[in-house]
Amino acid sequence: MKIKSISLGYIDIPLVTPFKTALRTVNSVNDLIVKIETEDGMSGYGEAPPTAVITGDTKESIEAAVRGYIAPSILGMDLDEIDAVMEKMEKSIAKNTSAKAAVDIALYDLYAREKGMPLFRMLAKGDLGQAKTRLETDLTISVNDTEEMVRDSLRAVGQGFRILKVKVGKGGARDVERIREIRRAVGSEIVIRVDANQGWTREEAVRTIRAMEDAGLGIELVEQPVSGHDFKGLKYVTGQVNTPILADEAVFSVEDAERIIEERAADLLNIKLMKTGGIHNALKICDLAQKNEVKCMIGCMLESKVAVSAGAHLAAARSCVTMADLDGPSLCSADPYQGGPIYRGPDILLTEESGIGITMVPVSFETLS
Repeated sequence: MKIKSISLGYIDIPLVTPFKTALRTVNSVNDLIVKIETEDGMSGYGEAPPTAVITGDTKESIEAAVRGYIAPSILGMDLDEIDAVMEKMEKSIAKNTSAKAAVDIALYDLYAREKGMPLFRMLAKGDLGQAKTRLETDLTISVNDTEEMVRDSLRAVGQGFRILKVKVGKGGARDVERIREIRRAVGSEIVIRVDANQGWTREEAVRTIRAMEDAGLGIELVEQPVSGHDFKGLKYVTGQVNTPILADEAVFSVEDAERIIEERAADLLNIKLMKTGGIHNALKICDLAQKNEVKCMIGCMLESKVAVSAGAHLAAARSCVTMADLDGPSLCSADPYQGGPIYRGPDILLTEESGIGITMVPVSFETLS
């Protein structure tokens, strides 16, 4: 199972509507696709989106990291020794977590294909009974004028989504109004998650969350209320409100997760493959969370079906993962791929296809020398 070749290509898929957060506005998914082949001709696929405002990775830096550092370091290695391959990749270049994630996903896809197993069953640590075959994802509601956010929320509920992840972080009082009007429109049965995307100060976060609590808006959680670098601020907010706080941009590494758990700086962890550098490190965070009885979400950036499906396989495999924010394919205007999990409104259905399950990627690939 030696790695014979690594190839790169790009996918471009327009979004149904612009994706707007406190940090950015995006109109399409334009991601790097990685294809890895073994000597016996079997292929695995990975994907990385450029998310400079969060990971620091741009389209150019992702490609340069794979082309100039990661690929040369692992070509010719034996995939049966996957831990050694991952360690070699990790040491080939610092940071560049999205580039590493794209290669990591392709390697795990290929490894599971070679074993003839769906990836989620392989990741379930041998306990095949604990693996989930169905996940429920939320749907993101971009930050806009309140009226538009209400319309988008009602449209999502009409499509069968029962969990809404509402983007805020552009003004505390206005954010309370947004959530109040959405709750009034969708009713009490719909779950609302609030994501500030680092948009508040610690004082503004406490004031805004308490206002939502006092208004009885029934918020399930608030995600990353303050800057990902403001660890003390995150801990402060968590200690001052009753609503569970989900750490996102504050969690890139196992060390980040360990610190947050030990100091109780947040109640929940959002694991994203583009932050951890892929499945290999994400599994370590899952092990840590499971040991400490901390619940996790598996989230995604603006990714298409390849990378989101990798996240779905991880979410299906681990019991500590109780929430999924894997709506990337639902935000895309088309699904150009064949195979993989089935995305049906809020439901993600895992199949018994080997690996991640993607069988066709409509991309023109360049094989790296």
